[in-house]
Amino acid sequence: MRNAELFTEILNCDEGRSSDHWVDFNFFGHQLVIHYKEQSTEDTHTNSVDGKNVPVPHYGVVLPWNVFHEFAKNLSDKGVKFIIEPYIRFEGQAGEQATLFFKDPAGNALEFKAFKDMTQLFAK
Repeated sequence: MRNAELFTEILNCDEGRSSDHWVDFNFFGHQLVIHYKEQSTEDTHTNSVDGKNVPVPHYGVVLPWNVFHEFAKNLSDKGVKFIIEPYIRFEGQAGEQATLFFKDPAGNALEFKAFKDMTQLFAK
């Protein structure tokens, strides 16, 4: 699968301007610009967070709670291979969140998360 297919067919992002070496996407209301880069054979690096090996670097999106759960089911239904399956992180603690991770076809780690209480987004 090419990056464009992941963003358009799996994540349902609208494609904007593009060339042979880059493309803009409407990434949940934000502009995400994907540039072509040779695929790396370097191993994924991780940091331990809540007992999971979180890939670094990664980037992500915070979704509303109910949207996250529908989104996660849609990804599962489309056969996305998760690095970290959808689960509740920091349950009962400051910053409690639903989260999941997977890689795009170029090997970039993506995180999607949601907070039951959005005021906890930057809680310590």
